[in-house]
Amino acid sequence: MASTQPIRARPLILVEDDPFLRLMPVILDPATPAGMMAAFADFMAHDEPDFIGWCERLRAYVPGLWPAQVRLIETGEELLAALPHADIAMVESLPFGAREVAAAPRLKCIQKYGALPRGIDQAACAAQGIKVLTIRRRANIACAEHAFALILALARKVHRYGNVLSKTPLAAAGHTLRPFERTITPNGNWARVPGLKSLHGSTIGIIGLGEIGREIASRARAFEMRVVYHQRTRLPAAEEQALGATYMSLDDLLAGSDWIVPQLPASPETRHLLDANRLARIKPGAAIVNVSRPDAMEREALIDALRSGRLGGLGLDPPYEAPGRENDELTAFDNVVITPHFAGSPRFNALDDFEEIIKGLAKEITT
Repeated sequence: MASTQPIRARPLILVEDDPFLRLMPVILDPATPAGMMAAFADFMAHDEPDFIGWCERLRAYVPGLWPAQVRLIETGEELLAALPHADIAMVESLPFGAREVAAAPRLKCIQKYGALPRGIDQAACAAQGIKVLTIRRRANIACAEHAFALILALARKVHRYGNVLSKTPLAAAGHTLRPFERTITPNGNWARVPGLKSLHGSTIGIIGLGEIGREIASRARAFEMRVVYHQRTRLPAAEEQALGATYMSLDDLLAGSDWIVPQLPASPETRHLLDANRLARIKPGAAIVNVSRPDAMEREALIDALRSGRLGGLGLDPPYEAPGRENDELTAFDNVVITPHFAGSPRFNALDDFEEIIKGLAKEITT
């Protein structure tokens, strides 16, 4: 006997096309090509070898959302055209204003892939009963942690002196052991390594207080650093106070910061922002730590600044090339630390984010 139960329509989810956001169709849409699923399984394998099983376990928690139709959207115009039939939208950088709200009579919620709902007209959403959801992305937190791993490595020279404890490797590093007069003095830094730095009381200049920039600022405050920032649009005074950050012009930030952190998106405006002219303005001995885009720094000008000694150090993730070139000139400097694009890792940062997002969306779609 045929069932008389109505067939539940698959919810339509519009997702801004982004490499990580492509996880949404992989997890929720059974029509996703097998090659896309295989590519993500390979991408996750070193942290989650059973990615397919992980997807199946998550789907079991969200029967109201699985299976869904997930449509990847590239432009605002494409988003606007698809909204009349959408139940959920998920955006990272695409704007969602009054025009989009008016075009979305079925929409129950919009998920921002980030903690700051910038670009979303929250008042218009509220007026139409559209829930605005946000997430504090774990990869952003990891990037901020990695920035401080690089800062601390440079400040304490961990990358040069970790496990360098005996006479022969110390001699190879340029140090002749001479004991202190122990009947009179302490014995700290018996290798007599010069140039160690403390973070306490130093100034960190963050160029771009977006989501990762704010995570970096909060950790800098924990180290009791002075936080200054620059970006095109100054924050309201209340936000500056909450972040403990002081606004400066870019020139003043470069001249006054001990640690310079360009935390910038990829765009023609940010490419080579730190060129030869700007690097010539930095405080002598300051270090740059970049966990966003290497091309914010002009490579040859950066090498020149390191070679001259004006730039006191560089921490970088990701590198300029993937994989890096053999005998990269940057890696020859003893005050440079470059890691192979894992600031936002491990993969469970993304997996845990998407589990939180999908369970939250399932709750909204079934209420």
